[in-house]
Amino acid sequence: MKQQTRSIITISREFGSGGREIGHRLSEDLGIPFYDKELLELASKESGICQELFVKHDESYTNSFLMNLVMGNYPISQDGRINPEMPLNHKIFLAQFDTIKSLAEKGPCVIVGRCADYVLRGNKDVLNFFITGNLYDKRQRIAARYDIEKNKIEDFIKKTDKRRANYYNYYSDMRWGDAKNYDLCINSSKTGIEGAVELIKYYISVKENNENE
Repeated sequence: MKQQTRSIITISREFGSGGREIGHRLSEDLGIPFYDKELLELASKESGICQELFVKHDESYTNSFLMNLVMGNYPISQDGRINPEMPLNHKIFLAQFDTIKSLAEKGPCVIVGRCADYVLRGNKDVLNFFITGNLYDKRQRIAARYDIEKNKIEDFIKKTDKRRANYYNYYSDMRWGDAKNYDLCINSSKTGIEGAVELIKYYISVKENNENE
């Protein structure tokens, strides 16, 4: 029997930590929708921007979005729309932002990455988790899934995590991986994938039961 929940779950993750797999198994156990790359397709359809461009700019940035807004480079028009001259990567971020908000309004789901925890901040039904892992285990997982030379895997991990951190730090006012931004940080090397899923499910049940009392 699937566990019932009213929570919207966001999963932030280090590359190779198994965060996507944990999120996917969690959605299956809870019987709620799962969004990772699927979010890019939805945002593309809703915004009219080519999906290939979402993939190209996925969790990456070229310059400061917030700073440009503050400096008035992309002023808001009277009808609330942003200057159409805004760089493409910023348009893509805003399209994903709107899609994440829309998905959360529909009900419980699991969303992986893409600043979802920041986008949904203030929503009382959101629970945010960060998945980390030991380097050895991350290397093993990546070697099994990607065609990368063994001596380049560690560098690939560092570059991917740096890209994700830069994206998060630029498009939010928080720091990627900072424990205080999340409800729970989990080392998947210690718990295993299934253990991480069970730990999150237990955390959800405790939180929701406390709210019912």
